[in-house]
Amino acid sequence: MSAYWVAVASAEHVRIGRKSGFMQVNHGKAAPLRRIKPGDGIAYYSPSTVLGEKDGLQSFTALGTVREGEVYQGIMGTGFKPARRDVDWSDAKEAPIKPLLDQLDFTAGKPNWGYQLRFGLFEISEHDFLLIGEVMGARLARAAI
Repeated sequence: MSAYWVAVASAEHVRIGRKSGFMQVNHGKAAPLRRIKPGDGIAYYSPSTVLGEKDGLQSFTALGTVREGEVYQGIMGTGFKPARRDVDWSDAKEAPIKPLLDQLDFTAGKPNWGYQLRFGLFEISEHDFLLIGEVMGARLARAAI
């Protein structure tokens, strides 16, 4: 893998993408997805179960490897056409972020660790990706690491 990323979305939305083999970020915007390349690792963080609810989920909810191919437009029943990328999702369980805050490079020693999550997509270190995968018990769908 050449890069590793955290994307942010509600668990409900992440589960839809896992089931159908795709990812989307930032309410369907294409530009952030163009930064991601085939073979990159992606971890999803979900602050809540349902968009707009504050249930305190704060967990990693998916881990996978971006497939070959380009960004494309998905079609939803409401006429919404979000940008997507295909992903090989690992068989992984959801895992809370709080036990990892002192261990992850992007959160350790940062009292406002959640600030960067507001961007919806950001690059992380290989260390962080491997640690997230370990706590999720991930078995990647393809030889990603």
